[in-house]
Amino acid sequence: MELRTASSPKDVKYYTTQRLREEFLIDDLFGPDEIKMVYSHIDRIITGSAVPVKGVLTVTAGEELRAEYFLERREMGVINIGGKGTVTVDGTVYELEYKDGMYIGMGSKDIVFASADANSPAKFYFNSAPAHKTYPTVLIKPENCVRVELGSLEESNHRFICKYILPGQVESCQLVMGMTQLLPGSVWNTMPCHTHDRRMEVYLYFDMPKDALVFHYMGEPEETRHIVMRNEQAVISPSWSIHAGSGTQAYTFIWGMVGENQDFDDMDGVAMKDLK
Repeated sequence: MELRTASSPKDVKYYTTQRLREEFLIDDLFGPDEIKMVYSHIDRIITGSAVPVKGVLTVTAGEELRAEYFLERREMGVINIGGKGTVTVDGTVYELEYKDGMYIGMGSKDIVFASADANSPAKFYFNSAPAHKTYPTVLIKPENCVRVELGSLEESNHRFICKYILPGQVESCQLVMGMTQLLPGSVWNTMPCHTHDRRMEVYLYFDMPKDALVFHYMGEPEETRHIVMRNEQAVISPSWSIHAGSGTQAYTFIWGMVGENQDFDDMDGVAMKDLK
């Protein structure tokens, strides 16, 4: 498990491109037959992936958590962005198609990832956060989720937001998770931008051709920076930072938030005139 410490906005404004990427970019997810995890000190979120090809992959706590098993004190959200696969939780098998998700509650001991076809393996992406209560494990189908249409083609930001884990739909302790899909011809996400000082966020960009890019914008509103993102790369966004992007063409991204509250609309908007 890779460890990332928190960074002060006073320091980040002096970071080079390479240092920004070292601190916030996760560019080595979805290795075959590998579980990859990045543990951030920012609200103790773990961002990870599992791509079972030759066999199954079992989640373990590792030395970093000092726990008997991974979800002893944690909860987890999972979304499959690959071929058909299964997630087995304490002996119960859940089948996940492309873009299906799961919430796995605290106290679940055995979590096993598998693919239905080695030639088209599942690609499980997950976020995990500390938990204080056990909520039921739930299989999540996108068609059953809260879905919101925003933006317009004229503003280059016509998009659909699909909310997988949120209060009133799939209960959790603090994790909120979902997916945003831009329609063809739209390239901007989360602009006008905002911060939410009570929550941090992680983005995973995907559904991008090999030669496509997304410029992910971060930093304080008056001290913005950017990180060049490619397909199936994730980025950590501290609570003090904006988080927006513009791509060379349409794309999809998964967002996961943890922190003080679960209020999706609790955000501090930034006027376009105030961005620098």
